[in-house]
Amino acid sequence: MSDIRPLTTADIPAVAGLFQKIFRNGDRAPPPALVDYLRHLYLQAPGYDPEIAPLVHVNDSGRISGFVGVNTLPMSYKGRRVRAAICGALMVEGRESDPMAGARLLKAFLAGPQDLSFSETASEVSTQMWTRLRGIVLPQYSLDWVRVLRPASFALDLVSRRIGPARALRPLASAFDERFRGKMGRGDLRWSAVPKEASLPATLQVADIDAGSFAELFAPLIRQFAVQPAWAEVQFDHILEDAIDKPEFGEPHFAAVKTRNGAPIGAFFYHLRQGGTARVLQLLALPGQAGPVLDCLIDHAATRGAAALCGRTQPALLEAMMGRRIGFVHAASTVVHSRDEELVDAFRHGQGFVNGLAGEHWSRLIGGSFDS
Repeated sequence: MSDIRPLTTADIPAVAGLFQKIFRNGDRAPPPALVDYLRHLYLQAPGYDPEIAPLVHVNDSGRISGFVGVNTLPMSYKGRRVRAAICGALMVEGRESDPMAGARLLKAFLAGPQDLSFSETASEVSTQMWTRLRGIVLPQYSLDWVRVLRPASFALDLVSRRIGPARALRPLASAFDERFRGKMGRGDLRWSAVPKEASLPATLQVADIDAGSFAELFAPLIRQFAVQPAWAEVQFDHILEDAIDKPEFGEPHFAAVKTRNGAPIGAFFYHLRQGGTARVLQLLALPGQAGPVLDCLIDHAATRGAAALCGRTQPALLEAMMGRRIGFVHAASTVVHSRDEELVDAFRHGQGFVNGLAGEHWSRLIGGSFDS
């Protein structure tokens, strides 16, 4: 008879094998670095709570055939402590023989002692399971956004992900983009590119900062949210360290946006591989300042040679993105579940801070490298 139980250290090699097969499309054995990372991420990392543990599905033959990854996230709601749990990888092998295994795993996770459960990478199938279990989809948190900065380089970046030798055309693409952007007037708005000459507010300044300075800005820049992370310092340091290490996405960049007198109004964190698309992990802004901070982000990445910018939406950013020639696509949903209707209602009204560092995308499972 099949069973669902908490993950143990002895289960990690089997879970890594499932992850390798389902998410990395590999028939080979999982690399040792992936095995080690999964052990650390789910059983050893700061903040691990054995009461809110990852779960495995054991089939009738006694073999692990399913897994749901879980990480805890201490949060606060109007000063009250909230135990939140992030649902990460949800995977099941052999669904034909047991089509309800995934639903049972998710149901067991949602029945845990946490006050709030959420995921920001729910597929269409997972989203249906969440809603059947009284979870809700958050459309304003569920869009990926993209801003093209250099049209030829952006097109080449997309092509070269599938056809590696196409990268040899990069000098031609760069030359075209420089000429094209040079013909655009200051402040010219187009879907295809941004002008070579920036048009940032004269009242603001952008300063490159390190990860520690970014961490210090985090709490002051999200204080307006009713539901927000309340990490222990050591846990946030660990998350930020993992978030930096994404070689598939490129080098990390941190910057603060300040007024002339040095008061911070925003900050951002993205990765960039030279000539490629910059992947924004986090953009922070005080109320009413999202637009100027977004403009500073666009200029910062364009100055460093990015072909485009992409990231995940939050309600506070959506309004600012309107009119800035930013496109949107839905690839995965952000979903929440709680027995406390007041918590759910806060997210419905955009008063919960999730996605990015307060979510799943900080993990090295997204953008990390384990094969070297």
